[in-house]
Amino acid sequence: MATKLLLTFAICRLIVTVGLTLEPTELLRLGLTVDPVDVESASVDFGLMTKVEPLAVLHPSSAEDVAQLVKAAYESSHGFTVSARGHGHSINGQAQTGTGVVVQMSGVGSGGKPRVWGGDMYVDVWGGELWIDVLKSCLEYGLAPKSWTDYLYLSVGGTLSNAGISGQAFHHGPQISNVHELGVVTGKGELMTCSKEQNPELFHAVLGGLGQFGIITRARISLEPAPQRVRWIRVLYSNFSAFTKDQEYLISLHGNQKFDYVEGFVIVDEGLINNWRSSFFSPRNPVKISSLGSNNNGGVLYCLEITKNYHESTAETIDQEIEALLKKLNFIPTSVFTTDLPYVDFLDRVHKAELKLRSKGMWEVPHPWLNLFVPKSKIADFDRGVFKGILGNKTSGPILIYPMNKNKWDDKSSVVTPDEDVFYLVAFLRSALDNGEETQSLAYLTNQNRQILKFCDEDGIKVKQYLPHYKTQSEWKEHYGSKWDRFQRMKMKFDPRHILASGQNIFTPTFLSSSKMASW
Repeated sequence: MATKLLLTFAICRLIVTVGLTLEPTELLRLGLTVDPVDVESASVDFGLMTKVEPLAVLHPSSAEDVAQLVKAAYESSHGFTVSARGHGHSINGQAQTGTGVVVQMSGVGSGGKPRVWGGDMYVDVWGGELWIDVLKSCLEYGLAPKSWTDYLYLSVGGTLSNAGISGQAFHHGPQISNVHELGVVTGKGELMTCSKEQNPELFHAVLGGLGQFGIITRARISLEPAPQRVRWIRVLYSNFSAFTKDQEYLISLHGNQKFDYVEGFVIVDEGLINNWRSSFFSPRNPVKISSLGSNNNGGVLYCLEITKNYHESTAETIDQEIEALLKKLNFIPTSVFTTDLPYVDFLDRVHKAELKLRSKGMWEVPHPWLNLFVPKSKIADFDRGVFKGILGNKTSGPILIYPMNKNKWDDKSSVVTPDEDVFYLVAFLRSALDNGEETQSLAYLTNQNRQILKFCDEDGIKVKQYLPHYKTQSEWKEHYGSKWDRFQRMKMKFDPRHILASGQNIFTPTFLSSSKMASW
């Protein structure tokens, strides 16, 4: 009883502070809390580089709860911001706010279980649902979404607000290209259904829209029959040109005579090849970079990572299909590493690495990640200047590199990509450690990120940031380029008070003076 009275008193203070029109009992019913544990949890993210405490946290049980809160913010006399948070996997505080409420979309009791429509080949899911739980629900029907992220403990609304990419994107496109319909709460507190046919402006704006136009409360995701098993293959290259040529060849294939997943990563130090995703490399027989011809290549190796999905009924032909595809590639002949595993285990592979890192206290550390889309025409220059130049021989984490086809991306979405038919994701997924090693410190890695961006700018490599982070609106304008006018117009239409996702630092909430926000 005493706890409830204290909570009610705290909420009354909040009502006075921000000018809410709702009664305290109604806010309690909605799931609004100022509990210090909830506030502390919402004040940090996976990046662990920013900490911003919200005024309160909402645990919604329905889309209507979200709509009621946002409408209250929109109609508030003083004004306050609303930021949706999924699993908290942002890097630079994008889902944080110090001037309003964080809506905790992921959690027990939120939104209900995914509903699979087997005949229509889609699933309806709550915006805060984690992809791992979507997968488990769909597998009960022998189905699965087509496009994934490498890590499944992310919320549906979170990845769809960015793009959602993995090694399947070359064929199926990003996750935002596999959505039939959305339920969205706009910055006016309106709960709207949108698709390509119904409210298409909102639909396209929200997909990849960084949370600027609405909070995704429901998504209808396209499905396909789920394979049972995966043949997972890695091959190594010492020649970057041969590596990228083979990657680009593989993503040009169609039909059944192709791999189902194409990724890759860069190896610049011997520790990484034997420690990262180590199921491929036996500790008793470690792979030596020097033995694979990389000494004449600046000490750098490139790993092509590919998979072929199959059913146990077709297992007899899988070897021949893979052999036919591998014959056309120019990897180091002695560097083929193969494993076979259930489909769900492959998709959930990064979570196993997470558990190992957590056990060593190496998961909850700062993550100064940098994700770039690099045009195909400049990827060799990027290799020369970054992989063989700026990085040196220490990485402090995986560096992914793989190409995608632009024609699998809908240009009507809010995402921006390079203006070439093929572009690469280069993802520096580094962890900063306080262990006395300068090259693993947060300051060193953050400075190295700045050096990479400066090199691209000076060398005329027109990269686009994925999961972008900028501090000024002029930088955001440059990022969006020709899409900026439409982006700004959609903001005025669907979130005119600039209430939503203020942590992205794109627009200043109308109730705040510019002195309280980043200087534009």
